[in-house]
Amino acid sequence: MPADPSDVTQLLTAWRDGDRNALDALIPIVMGELKRIAGAFLAREPGLHTLQTTALVNEAYIRLVGVQPNDWENRNQFYALAARIMRNVLVDHARVKRATRRGGSWIKANLEEALLVSEAAPGLTELDAAMISLEKFDARKCQLVELRLFAGLSNEEASQVLQVSVRTVVRDWQFAKAWLARELERDSSGSAGL
Repeated sequence: MPADPSDVTQLLTAWRDGDRNALDALIPIVMGELKRIAGAFLAREPGLHTLQTTALVNEAYIRLVGVQPNDWENRNQFYALAARIMRNVLVDHARVKRATRRGGSWIKANLEEALLVSEAAPGLTELDAAMISLEKFDARKCQLVELRLFAGLSNEEASQVLQVSVRTVVRDWQFAKAWLARELERDSSGSAGL
């Protein structure tokens, strides 16, 4: 994560405390970091999306600005939130694309409702369903997947965000990959869920 952690944390704190100038100073840092994160994800997942980096960053930024600044306490929490928002943007885009392809009209529904009424969907929507299952079992491991897949963080960076050792991150990452692989296999074979 290239930006100086203490600078970003200070700007986030100032923004949370009502300083609009802090937001103005934060925007270039955040936009640059969001572009790096989005570019890394989109480069690793060819064929899984049709969004361009700029479109993904713009949508994620719009959603981030709509979040109350007191929803995070520091830079780590901010980037964890950014990873979750990018995941949501990509999943929403995949759903709209799938609905358009089927000729159906798109109605807004929360994630759980959408998963219950939709057909099995390839790609991001399946991954999202598997991540929901993982989150119910272990929220930290789900957050690690968001940080690794959607924010493009390394094990070391993720350990800072999650405030655990790198060794724990490595162990959790291995477990999470196995969990998700099992859930995706289960979905593709039509087996019942947990």
